[in-house]
Amino acid sequence: MKRTKFVEDLKGKSAAELQEELVAAKKELFNLRFQNATNQLDNTSRIKEVRRNVARIQTAITEAEKAAN
Repeated sequence: MKRTKFVEDLKGKSAAELQEELVAAKKELFNLRFQNATNQLDNTSRIKEVRRNVARIQTAITEAEKAAN
């Protein structure tokens, strides 16, 4: 349920908002990887979740570009 809500929210956003969301998700992923490397990360499953969110955002961007053409 949580995933479908996230995807629906992405579809309602503009291209600029999607780019901002993508940058924020990639920064979060970098920080999580850094914490994991230094053994400071408690919830390692968060890395997988953020990676999938990055892919979902990129998919939404691609769909928006194709719809615009």
